[in-house]
Formats: sequence, C-alpha cells, structure tokens
Amino acid sequence: MTEFKERENAFEAKFKLDEELRFKATARRNRLLGVWAAEQMGFNESEADAYAKEVVKSDFEEPGDDDVLRKVLADLQGKEVETSGHLLRKHMDELMDVAIEQVQTDG
Repeated sequence: MTEFKERENAFEAKFKLDEELRFKATARRNRLLGVWAAEQMGFNESEADAYAKEVVKSDFEEPGDDDVLRKVLADLQGKEVETSGHLLRKHMDELMDVAIEQVQTDG
C-alpha cells in the first residue's frame, strides 16, 4: 500500500508542476502578445509595457483565452491595424510555444 501512496503523491506533484508551468507560460504568452500588439499600434516602450500588463490582467476575466483574444483584437481594430480573430489566435499559439520555452529555460 505504501508504494501505491508514493505513486499517487508523485502523480499529484507532477500535476501541480504541470499546472504551474501552464499558468506561467500563459501569463508569459499574454505579455508577449501585449508587447507585440503594442508595437503594431505604434506604442512607445513605456506604453507597450503598460499595455502588456493590461493584456495579462484581461486573462482573469473568464476561463480560457477568449477574453484576451477579444481585448487585443478590439484594441488592434480600434487603432485600424488590419488583423482577424483567426490570425490573432494563430499568433497566440505561436507565442505560447515561445513562452513555454522561456519559462522552462528560466526555471
């Protein structure tokens, strides 16, 4: 029975670590997306930093990525940057790969 309990604890620890990695990577992705979108809208460095923080905060409005997508898409369209939900979603996916690599490298 002890072996089973040890195995269960190992699975729980891995799950916790995976969830923490996913949370950090998502926040990093959202920051990267915010910086990218700010560049598209012509923001300066301090404006881009503030905007990236807004994008990260927007992810806490509802589960999933739709809240972030809606915010960034509306902001880009409001500044007449040509894009679509599909292209933005694709860019978010690409940035997630970058974010995961960064989070794993940063440790």
